[in-house]
Amino acid sequence: MNNSVLKNAVLIFIGIALFFLVMDFLGLASKNYLRALNAFIVLYGIRKTIRESYLKGKIDYFENFFSGFITGVLGVFLGIVGLIIFIYLKGGETYLNTLSNTFFFVGKVSILQYCGVLFFEGVASCVIGTLVLMQIYQDVNVSHKY
Repeated sequence: MNNSVLKNAVLIFIGIALFFLVMDFLGLASKNYLRALNAFIVLYGIRKTIRESYLKGKIDYFENFFSGFITGVLGVFLGIVGLIIFIYLKGGETYLNTLSNTFFFVGKVSILQYCGVLFFEGVASCVIGTLVLMQIYQDVNVSHKY
């Protein structure tokens, strides 16, 4: 794993953490449509990794795809670990009940079920996002204009 993958994964984690802390502070944590905006934070980190890889002269499609995907998954994983810690700090299952009242979950769920589903949703988003971004960079000539 190269340095930009780890650096951009931590950037994704910080972005997601700040986004959700602000949403919680403003009382918007239960709004599903606002939660979808975190995908742009993940896409930004993936794009940054792919772009840096191209700027270093690496033009292999699968290598760049894998780097972008790992960046996203690692960022999402760190975000989920942060979410688990945050849920326990806010009251555990009691706080989770205010979050799980969404279209993703019906009934009572545990913290691990909630975070597990969010992780797999995040991984799926990383696959789709990386594929889309790789299509943008597929025919790009390596130059420093980006």
